[in-house]
Amino acid sequence: MCAMVLHTKARLDLPRLPQAVVFDMDGLLLDTERLWMAAMIETVADHGHDMSTGFYQTMLGNPWDGIRAMLVAEYGPELRVDDIRPVWTGRFVDLCREQLALKSGVVELLDLLDALGIPAAVATSSPKDLAIEHFDHLGIGSRFKLIVAQGDYDKGKPDPAPYLVATNRLGVRPQDCLALEDSHNGVRSASSAGMMTVMVPDLLGPTDEISALCTGVGIDLHEVRNALSVCSGKA
Repeated sequence: MCAMVLHTKARLDLPRLPQAVVFDMDGLLLDTERLWMAAMIETVADHGHDMSTGFYQTMLGNPWDGIRAMLVAEYGPELRVDDIRPVWTGRFVDLCREQLALKSGVVELLDLLDALGIPAAVATSSPKDLAIEHFDHLGIGSRFKLIVAQGDYDKGKPDPAPYLVATNRLGVRPQDCLALEDSHNGVRSASSAGMMTVMVPDLLGPTDEISALCTGVGIDLHEVRNALSVCSGKA
């Protein structure tokens, strides 16, 4: 077993070196979950309703259909749900123009994967054009072999479809791929696809259920990089 201790407070074990790594995007590669949350809370407030951060966090990792259903259940017909999405997205894009940033360790991890010859891909619940715009803006658009996004799969996370599409297009068996996720539904999706799944928490930490689905939980992507280095013998 590949194992290392990067910090005294956490240990990340990987059973073997993966043949490919599939990243979630929001909250994992990009520090955007806080921006999505701020944009949604502002948008709902403009429509006459209050949204708590706790309720927003229950929507993390869901595609729009899931978010829409949760908004309808929470606020009822008084909230014009179909008017929310374009305003929410527009506010988010405005915030990104000023605040979009990579999560710590992204570039270092991608550099290691390049050195090891391990392809990197993305499986996100966001629209593909938005993902490409973000990656190009931050200079990492060429670092991924493929991007799987809305429209590339029939069912979104927590269904395994996004990750199964990604591994199929990579030509690698799911069990030979490492999935990196920050959300509970993302972990459920990757784990049910049969992948080695590591959670790197952002807004939410792991529950007992989520920890049981994970190969490991990392503090950040630097820890993931170091664990892969140990597996490869390059540490």
